[in-house]
Amino acid sequence: MNLSELRPAPGARKKPTRKGQGIGSGLGKTAGKGHKGQNARSGGGVRPGFEGGQMPLQRRFPKRGFTNIFKKQITAINLDELNVFEAGTEVTPELLLEAGLIKKVGDGVKILGDGILEKALTVKVHAFSKSAVEKITAAGGKAEVI
Repeated sequence: MNLSELRPAPGARKKPTRKGQGIGSGLGKTAGKGHKGQNARSGGGVRPGFEGGQMPLQRRFPKRGFTNIFKKQITAINLDELNVFEAGTEVTPELLLEAGLIKKVGDGVKILGDGILEKALTVKVHAFSKSAVEKITAAGGKAEVI
């Protein structure tokens, strides 16, 4: 079989409906748009969200909250994910990026205490949870804030 011999399966391709092409097509004359009115006109119809003059849903509900422009994008990672490193490794945000454990550093990296750390590691990141610090030191490692 050659590339030039490839054909779509029978019935897989359907020709587009040609509206307004005579009475026999079933979509002739008004082309399925009915008689007159806003929707029959060129460019007719209403904008998205318009409800015919009724107060639209977007305006019926109150505004809520705000966007904090000072928000910090902290990347969190759990302790058990650090078990991929060998004992004695100095874990930094750059090393976590290289290992693919985090996608981006953002405004900092925080180690959370979920899971069990099985190796003694020196972890140097921007923040730790209390339980993470306890588990790192219990495993014989060090937790340093950079």
